[in-house]
Amino acid sequence: MTTTDQTYIRRCIQLAKNGLGTTYPNPLVGSVIVHQGKIIGEGWHRKAGEPHAEVNAINSVKDKSLLKQSTLYVSLEPCSHFGKTPPCCDLIIKHQIPNVIIGTVDPNSKVAGTGIARLAANNIKVTVGVLEAECNELNKRFFTFHNKQRPYIILKWAESSDGFIAPLTKDKQEPVWISNVYSRQLVHKWRSEEQAILVGTQTVLDDNPKLDVRDWKGNNPIRIVLDRSGKISNDYQVMDGKTKTILITEQENLTFSENRIPESVTFDTKLTQKIADILYKHGIQSVIIEGGKQTLQSFIEADLWDEARVFIGVASFNKGVKAPTLNGIPKKTQVKEDQLKIFINHD
Repeated sequence: MTTTDQTYIRRCIQLAKNGLGTTYPNPLVGSVIVHQGKIIGEGWHRKAGEPHAEVNAINSVKDKSLLKQSTLYVSLEPCSHFGKTPPCCDLIIKHQIPNVIIGTVDPNSKVAGTGIARLAANNIKVTVGVLEAECNELNKRFFTFHNKQRPYIILKWAESSDGFIAPLTKDKQEPVWISNVYSRQLVHKWRSEEQAILVGTQTVLDDNPKLDVRDWKGNNPIRIVLDRSGKISNDYQVMDGKTKTILITEQENLTFSENRIPESVTFDTKLTQKIADILYKHGIQSVIIEGGKQTLQSFIEADLWDEARVFIGVASFNKGVKAPTLNGIPKKTQVKEDQLKIFINHD
């Protein structure tokens, strides 16, 4: 592994990040083509069903004759199977690109080393594992989904400066804002990057949230709503059918419109794992849990989370609903006057 190789794979990672929130269920992938020390082509995967990063990079090269003396860099192993698009390996082989340098192996069972083997079998020199940790981090959602058979789980809440997530009482059925307007816009950006958002019953009853990205440009996440006994009526905004919504409940034989899907389970001590299993069944690779204290704490106690993002506002409540308890040493940053703590669950 050379410093030059690392530089080009780092560029692949940078390009791949342009697809965050738009490539599901596919991973984030970037690709760079280099000829005699000069980048002659770049690309990233933009959306499922559209060309992959390697294809976009190859198509961007003006003089295709240079490909026979070039090196293709890519953050994730090229695919070797037919999906919604043809195999990337076939195009690389077709253009006789002699060298391919890969960040990390694809964990998807449909790929998982077969792309590397296919390239090598066609006399292409393949190097694997350049900035592997960084490439794995890039696709932490995709890797968690395929390796652990569950989505990447992000906990998110805001708490007052004295440690409360909500006041004891409030006047209106809407959120009591603890974080500032910049933090709230950042949350909407996060929602656009993840595939789903989950809240519990009490959050819906108390705040009547939309759970959308109205303060940011992007896709609305799939809404996951916990409603054990049917307390949430169709009058609530999460039941408006405008966005795909999965209702997790103990009620059976429910029928909804096409965009609302009931999932019946028993609400017991294994509920968090059951939720993860349901989301995996629906092909959901990432979820932000914005529920209340009980919902958030249940995932913490089950050790079923990957990341927690906690805003500390300047307001104090003196009394109210205590914020979830989470141990660990966070990374701290500021969003104007709000403090943002990021916890990573290292398992």
